[in-house]
Amino acid sequence: MKLSKKNIDLRSSHVYDAIVVGGGAGGLSAGIYLQRYRLSSLIIEKGRGRSFWMQNVTNYLGLEPETPGRTLLQNGEKHYLELDGDFLRGYVEEVIDEGETFAIRVKVGKENSIYPILRCKYLIAASGIIDHLPQLSDMQNVYDYAGYNLHVCMICDGYEMADKQCGLFVATESAINTAFVLNWFTPYISVFTQGLFTVSDAMRQKLKDHGYPLFEQPLKRFVGENHLMSGVELADGTVVPLETGLVAMGSRYHSDYLKGLDLEWKGNNLPTGEMCRTSHPRIFALGDLKEGINQVSIAVADGTLAATAIWRDIRRASPPRIWEDNLQQYASLS
Repeated sequence: MKLSKKNIDLRSSHVYDAIVVGGGAGGLSAGIYLQRYRLSSLIIEKGRGRSFWMQNVTNYLGLEPETPGRTLLQNGEKHYLELDGDFLRGYVEEVIDEGETFAIRVKVGKENSIYPILRCKYLIAASGIIDHLPQLSDMQNVYDYAGYNLHVCMICDGYEMADKQCGLFVATESAINTAFVLNWFTPYISVFTQGLFTVSDAMRQKLKDHGYPLFEQPLKRFVGENHLMSGVELADGTVVPLETGLVAMGSRYHSDYLKGLDLEWKGNNLPTGEMCRTSHPRIFALGDLKEGINQVSIAVADGTLAATAIWRDIRRASPPRIWEDNLQQYASLS
């Protein structure tokens, strides 16, 4: 059932088997499997996550390469709701470990917001990350190309950049090292620091040795049409032709709601076991939040693993179901 301000009170006293924070590919996969395991689940989705901005899912088995990420999510949400899962658009602000349950405080609605408390036995953190993009005075100019031929994930989209003139947009010197992996796909790399930091002499020499031009001026705008970037214009009016681009400026992790819990962290990521279980036995982490590679296919598999682990825990702790009529019949014959 879709929940909202109007009907959230229907769940005020309900304790879910699991609440999934994040309705991306991993969260939806977890929710679908939880429902198929006949458990009670809720997905809380803040909206417009990383998968939403994927314009074409070109690396997922069985999907047409032109499938937009939002179509993948819409189909997943429909599937989940058909299995009688609960779905709420809201922002998780805090999770409190109450012992046997978690109390989850959610902000619902941008205006006249309400803050219901929802409870569950298990928590699945699938809230993901959002990539930092170049900050221009006209951000719509960035959004016009992000997710088309301006990419944010080399592992996902390196093939799309193969042997093309590629701009690498970075915010730190360490991120320039991405160029020396990206060159597996293309050697035609130009590096743009956007004037955000000073490049060391050693890095300048390394770029020169590889033949990679370095541009240190701020960006004025991306150039192109019909969502296909063809270059960038620098602050001094210089236009650098490009056929594609990779943004390697880091990401924001949507994990603040977990900070009050007793969890082991490794940087911004949560180390997990083989079934995506964190250091807390009833908290699972999927996709971009857990330590590992950021891929839609991996997040979907993570969701399956986490839901299966939760089902195993609950099943093993539950009394076996018996066929009472047959037991009575056998008793009468003995």
